[in-house]
Amino acid sequence: MYRYGTASQRRSWPLCKTILIFLGIVAILGVTIGLLVHFLAVGKIYHYQGDFLISGVTYNDSCENVASQISRNLSKDIETKMFDEFQNSNIYKEYINSQVIKLLPYPNGSNVQLHLTFKFPPAKREVIKAEIKAILLKMLKDNMASWHAVPASVKLMEISKTNAEMLTNKCCGRQLVSTIGAGNRIVNGKNALTGVWPWQASMKWKGQHHCGASLISSRWLLSAAHCFTKKTNPEDWTVSFGTRVNKPYMTQKVQNIISHENFSRAGIQNDIALVQLAKEVSFSKHVRRICLPEAKMKLSENDSVVVTGWGALYMNGPLPNILQEAFVKIIDNKVCNAPHVLSGWVTDKMLCAGFMSGKADACQNDSGGPLVYPDSRNIWHLVGIVSWGDGCAQKNKPGVYTRVTAYRDWITSKTGL
Repeated sequence: MYRYGTASQRRSWPLCKTILIFLGIVAILGVTIGLLVHFLAVGKIYHYQGDFLISGVTYNDSCENVASQISRNLSKDIETKMFDEFQNSNIYKEYINSQVIKLLPYPNGSNVQLHLTFKFPPAKREVIKAEIKAILLKMLKDNMASWHAVPASVKLMEISKTNAEMLTNKCCGRQLVSTIGAGNRIVNGKNALTGVWPWQASMKWKGQHHCGASLISSRWLLSAAHCFTKKTNPEDWTVSFGTRVNKPYMTQKVQNIISHENFSRAGIQNDIALVQLAKEVSFSKHVRRICLPEAKMKLSENDSVVVTGWGALYMNGPLPNILQEAFVKIIDNKVCNAPHVLSGWVTDKMLCAGFMSGKADACQNDSGGPLVYPDSRNIWHLVGIVSWGDGCAQKNKPGVYTRVTAYRDWITSKTGL
């Protein structure tokens, strides 16, 4: 029996197919190796929410207002102990930061809410989480007597970056990023990083930046009364947020402007004003409020404070698009009132800040902006409002600010804050 058919022929494999297959294999290997390297070696930032209970003592620090002294002391102690525990642990290289967010009432005591940040390769995820919880448990056991802590109550939950930001969005005086790397002057100064000063606002008159302001609640801002002289119509004003004044993150309409009843341009007395927004702002990583100080808060000579704004880079100079920042020092009023300095014009409702050498200062169009001070937990408070000065960054002519602590009762009477 014959089988009819064509004889088989041997054909050569096309070279182009061989190259394509080779390149495909190389690409697959490259992706696989890259994923393995990333999973095993490349660090990723992880956020955690921690909680534990305190027995028999009730605290109510929601982080939205200035906390009581006893609450601040406890939060500082917890943060210090956490820092020490993680720095002395075998995961100190992975540790980035930890902070107390809230102390809230709980049946028969209080609940303490924490935010912790670490960086490590994804392959170590479960191991690191277990280690973090073990360290927190040890810390609570070591401080049962002083804190009345309940070690068995400790909980730890991994959360997303978005949820981590939401933990602090409603907290006053919390920055998205730290102030490390900030410049030392506004005059010829340095750009502020996004999220460092999220309470800073630009007061725009008929669309142009005119003064600064500070967000103190979802509806209210503080600024300087002299900004609104002959410009009292709220409809002419808008408020914008974000570091870029010409490309703001958010813009809001103004409903009402309340200047201090006893404001006087002669000697620039009571230079403070409240601005009410037409509607509440939604807090985010870009827009947060600054803490108002307690009326009894005292600042000492040489305390470090920060002034920010979009004012002139030098006297009669151009205005920047990006928010500028300056680290300055508190100067005693007696020094400022010397004949060769400001000749007695500084009252006890004002404060001086800058340098006698004149190297750093606010300038034109910074008026109304914030002078802020960090407490021991790096929570920022509005202590001054840019008010007046003799030129910009001149020798023996530091900047003068409205002292916010002197007007706490006035602010409360108008806003309820």
